[in-house]
Amino acid sequence: MGRKLGGKVVIATHNPGKLKEIADLLAPYGIATVSAGELGLAEPVETGTSFAENARIKAVAAARAAKLPALADDSGLAVDALGGEPGIHSARWAGEEKDFAKAMRAVEERLAAKGATTPAKRRGAFVAALCLAWPDGEVAAFEGRVDGTIVWPPRGQRGFGYDPVFLPDGFERTFGEMSAEEKHGLPPRGRGLSHRARAFLQLAERCLG
Repeated sequence: MGRKLGGKVVIATHNPGKLKEIADLLAPYGIATVSAGELGLAEPVETGTSFAENARIKAVAAARAAKLPALADDSGLAVDALGGEPGIHSARWAGEEKDFAKAMRAVEERLAAKGATTPAKRRGAFVAALCLAWPDGEVAAFEGRVDGTIVWPPRGQRGFGYDPVFLPDGFERTFGEMSAEEKHGLPPRGRGLSHRARAFLQLAERCLG
């Protein structure tokens, strides 16, 4: 059994897509949320070499600054043929303007340069690390992963980031074609399909049950 979360939690992100997904996941548990942006918290420099390290940096910084428990996510797309890239640099590939159409084209161009034209050569995964930190320094970490294939051209206008080019195993629609409930809805209504939902289910069992 882990330390239980109650009351209000800071969602340590300035990404509106992540903010909505995490708030949606917490809502059934009656946890009040406030975003780092709403509190005017600065974004810490992410110096980690893994999703888990960067999630911890963000959660600990927000918890200390806000004097509240803070939940941070660090996630991205890891493409096998690209040696795991863009990985922890997934957001950076979109540039300062957060142009994920550009980032998806960059993934496709690099796959094409490697001759990755068949599904077997276009394998990848979405990975999400969640870190829950308390102001006193205690932390709890969780990680979720969903495997799939990189498709081209992008399909669907839903979701955010690289969702339109990611086809999860066992499905015929990309994350960009799925509704929010299909992508990250939790049981019994949803399947807890996404990488973030899978990490969150672990967090819920330990800290929200």
